[in-house]
Amino acid sequence: MKVLVAIKQVPARDVPVEPADGWIRESALSWEMNEPDAYALEAALRIREAAGGEVIAASAGPDRVHSVLREALAKGADRAIHVEAQGEAARGLDPVLNAALLEAAVREEQPDLVLAGLQSDDTGAGQTGVVLAARLGWPHATLVVAIEPAEGQVRVKRELEAGWFQYTTLPLPAVLTVQSGISRLRYATLMGIKRAKTKEIRRLAPLPAAASGGLRLAGLAAPRRARQTQFLEGSPAEQAAKLVEKLRFEARVL
Repeated sequence: MKVLVAIKQVPARDVPVEPADGWIRESALSWEMNEPDAYALEAALRIREAAGGEVIAASAGPDRVHSVLREALAKGADRAIHVEAQGEAARGLDPVLNAALLEAAVREEQPDLVLAGLQSDDTGAGQTGVVLAARLGWPHATLVVAIEPAEGQVRVKRELEAGWFQYTTLPLPAVLTVQSGISRLRYATLMGIKRAKTKEIRRLAPLPAAASGGLRLAGLAAPRRARQTQFLEGSPAEQAAKLVEKLRFEARVL
């Protein structure tokens, strides 16, 4: 089975963020693999170990995405594809544009299965995999926590609300967005890191329809921190009545 994994490069979470020009000042950032996509990669590697085939890592963006592609290769991906993107597209803020860029890799490779993380750590839109499936006209499933490939189809377990799960079977080819924690992540071995240096990263131009997107980020602002302490006076019954009133009308949690 040929599995293509969509991997996004995101700003490292432990780096201070400085807003600039409607996005982040990138000169002070370090970059890493999107953690949900790391779980999608792990799922793809386990499918290959169980059923054979090939795992291809694909990422859209500027030249810096080669670092996450090399990481994917070091963990066991067979080869990688870099879909070139510059300018607004390189920021990866628009899920429709991200899906259009990744579509070029999927159309080129025609895999049996496309895996992606449920959402990205930077924008958290959770839409790229869904939009990609719509553009391809392929069936898709989200919130996937287990994958069982079979001949011409794949059975998945989806996480729903309140501890409920759903099992469904999709025909191949299909697109799945994987929930974080689906399995334990592996580390790149020293031998894997050495082999990654010799594995192919192929550059691919985006499709003509992926030239622009429709989403624009107006600005960024750090969350405001505010603490307020109130002491309720009176008898225990009076304090309880005042607390219920504040929870109902101020906090609006009742």
